[in-house]
Amino acid sequence: MREAAIVGIGRTALTRSSGRSVLAQAAEAARAAIADAGLGAADVDGMCSFQASDSILGYELADAIGIDELRWNRDLFGGGNLAASIVMSAALAVSAGLCETAVVFRAMNGRSGFRFGTAQGRTILARGEMQFQAPQGYVAPPQWMAMWARRHQAVYGSTCEDLGQIAIVHNRHAAANPHALARKPLTMDAYLAARWIHEPLRLYDCAFEADGAVALVVTTAERARDLPHQPVRIRGHAESSRKGGSWDQWPDTTEMCSASVAPRLWASTGLAPKDIDVACIYDCFTYSAMVGLEDYGFCERGAVGRFYAEGRATYGGDVVVNPHGGLLAEGYLHGFNHHYEAILQLRRDAGARQVEDARVALVTAGAGPVGGGILYTREDA
Repeated sequence: MREAAIVGIGRTALTRSSGRSVLAQAAEAARAAIADAGLGAADVDGMCSFQASDSILGYELADAIGIDELRWNRDLFGGGNLAASIVMSAALAVSAGLCETAVVFRAMNGRSGFRFGTAQGRTILARGEMQFQAPQGYVAPPQWMAMWARRHQAVYGSTCEDLGQIAIVHNRHAAANPHALARKPLTMDAYLAARWIHEPLRLYDCAFEADGAVALVVTTAERARDLPHQPVRIRGHAESSRKGGSWDQWPDTTEMCSASVAPRLWASTGLAPKDIDVACIYDCFTYSAMVGLEDYGFCERGAVGRFYAEGRATYGGDVVVNPHGGLLAEGYLHGFNHHYEAILQLRRDAGARQVEDARVALVTAGAGPVGGGILYTREDA
């Protein structure tokens, strides 16, 4: 088995209304990533993405950017829980010799097209447990996450102000990111004054839905040495799916799938929270960031509000969480923009938001009952 490395990154601007097809945005991001890697379309023979409504297929993108044939192509069905899995899938394909160089991407019109944060204006396919939820109007992720957040508040005494600390810091980080959709400072008063989405979640507790695309290039470590940028390696990966992906039948809503993922990831790599320089935590909601940080062991349960308020989740603290602003402030691209930021930070190309001497990055994917995590390191780490 050969080692694999990430050697190129590309993206489009994130917008609220792209006026473009998903394919056009995917093509822009893929071309940018291939060029960033110092390669051409003819060098790419693998493609991988995940599908959830507003999506395109890998071979459609390959044809659009002039790739004659793919030796390996995977289109996985799922949501943000697969944002780490697709990178690992491509790395395994490269390692096994199924392809030499793969483009991994996610593109979507997540604001102007299919919006995950609402069920308004579309038909609900009421199968499985949804046949019991839909008649009650319990059909959108903010509703599910609000129920989980209420339980955490009851058990651990966490507060809306604790969630607000997460939103405030992620928005502050976004101010230094030219790609971010939300770059204005957020105060606690403004956070608390925002309208309710589903109690206890307010407007700023929810990800900023966006249109856009991000792509990465994965190739062999041997080939990576001749390419322009510092290669980034995958140190470890783990994932978990439990209870059939049910948000209703989860046994303890004060923790998520990350409670299973984190111990396996730390054990398989020999790393621990203290070793992480950059943590790109899946913050589709402030609550998913709260529980993710607890599950991965960055702080005790019920202490995330203090963790942020005391400056431990930002520059000069224990770890820099979502230096790009995350899904809450940069924009929601189903979590795949986290990977762009992690690679950028480890290459030390993040400019004004660069985390000093960044060597190890954690990226988490998914929330609730399904998700995963991946650890990246610089080649010289």
